[in-house]
Amino acid sequence: MRRWRTASRSVLHANPYWRYRRDAFVLPDGGEGEYYYVETPGSVMVIPIDESGRLVLVRQYRYLNDRVSLEFPGGGMGQCVSPEEAVRKELAEEAGFAAGTLLRLGEMNPFNGVTSEICVVFEARDLTPGALAPDRTEEFDIYRIDISEFRAMVGRGEIWDGMSLAAWALYEAARA
Repeated sequence: MRRWRTASRSVLHANPYWRYRRDAFVLPDGGEGEYYYVETPGSVMVIPIDESGRLVLVRQYRYLNDRVSLEFPGGGMGQCVSPEEAVRKELAEEAGFAAGTLLRLGEMNPFNGVTSEICVVFEARDLTPGALAPDRTEEFDIYRIDISEFRAMVGRGEIWDGMSLAAWALYEAARA
């Protein structure tokens, strides 16, 4: 496929979490256009599995949809941090666990027409409990769910977070 050429880039807004950008581009046929998108330093998501083989999920309020979501722990990578460091931080902050074993399952882009973000997905095992450490905008309930119940919840539409669903697809592919 023919690539577009970037003519110019600008940042329209920046905050500690992402930048809203505008690129001017040139198509292979010479046509020009503008592309608006969100740029982030990346994110991580973790599928924690306890000693009984149950999945550990967090239940939290999601402002943009004004509803509660049950999902795997995850979050932004921040600047100059490795995916492994970031996923350990998110697992501790959101679920209150440290992982003895981390297995990298793969990468995905959560919304490729809107963000350049790449999310690195891990499986975590050999969990040891610690204290939750959410930031002031976060509140979590921790759930442990059998894999069969998780699959049933996905089928019923009760698990609706797209990043969790994509992470689960990577987990299932690794097990196939």
